[in-house]
Amino acid sequence: MADDVLTQLSTHRLVPVVVLDEVADAAPLASALVDGGLPVAEVTFRTAAAPDAIRVMADRGDVLVGAGTVLTAAQVDRAVDAGARYIVSPGTSRAVIERARERGVPVLPGAVTATEVQTALELGLDTVKFFPAGSSGGAAAIAALAAPFTGVAFVPTGGVGPTNLHEYLALPSVAAVGGSWMVPRDRVRAGDVDGVRSLVADAVALATRLRP
Repeated sequence: MADDVLTQLSTHRLVPVVVLDEVADAAPLASALVDGGLPVAEVTFRTAAAPDAIRVMADRGDVLVGAGTVLTAAQVDRAVDAGARYIVSPGTSRAVIERARERGVPVLPGAVTATEVQTALELGLDTVKFFPAGSSGGAAAIAALAAPFTGVAFVPTGGVGPTNLHEYLALPSVAAVGGSWMVPRDRVRAGDVDGVRSLVADAVALATRLRP
C-alpha cells in the first residue's frame, strides 16, 4: 500500500498543498482537482476543518488524499481515521513516523540536512519532504544531498512555483513537488472553482512539458 501511494505521487509529480478553512470547500476543491487532471491533495492540519475535509475528499474515491503539517502521533490517528492515505510532516519526528508505519500509511518527514535524511533512513524510510525548499538551498541543495544518499527520493515543498518548477523536476532524485500555487487559499475560500481548475490544469500542463 505504501509503495502504491508513493508510486502514484511520483507519477503525478505534483502535490497540491491545500489549506481549507471550511469543510464546505472540500467537495468543490476535489472536483476542481479531478477536473484539472490532478486528483491529489495534501490537506494541511493547520485548520480545524482539516479532518472532516479529508473525509469528504477521501470518500469520493477518486482523489489521493494525504494529511500535511502533521506534528503528533495523535494527529496521525485523526488523519488516517478520516481517510488520509499518506502523512506529511514538516520535520523528522520519530513519534509521527512510527505511528504512521503502525497505521500502515506512508509518511514523508521534513528533512533538509544530512543528519535528518540519515535519521529518516534509519527509521526505514527512503522518501522525504524537503521543506522549506526555497530557503534551504533549493534544487542545488537537493542535488548535493542526493550524492551521498543515492537511494533517497525528495519531495520539495515551500517556495516552489511555476518559475522554478523546472529546477526541481530536472533532478532524478525528486519524486514529486509540493506547492500551493495551483490551489491558492483565497480562491478556494471564495469558491472560485473554475479559477482553481484552470490553475491546476496549467500546473499539470507545465509539469508534463518539463517531464524528462
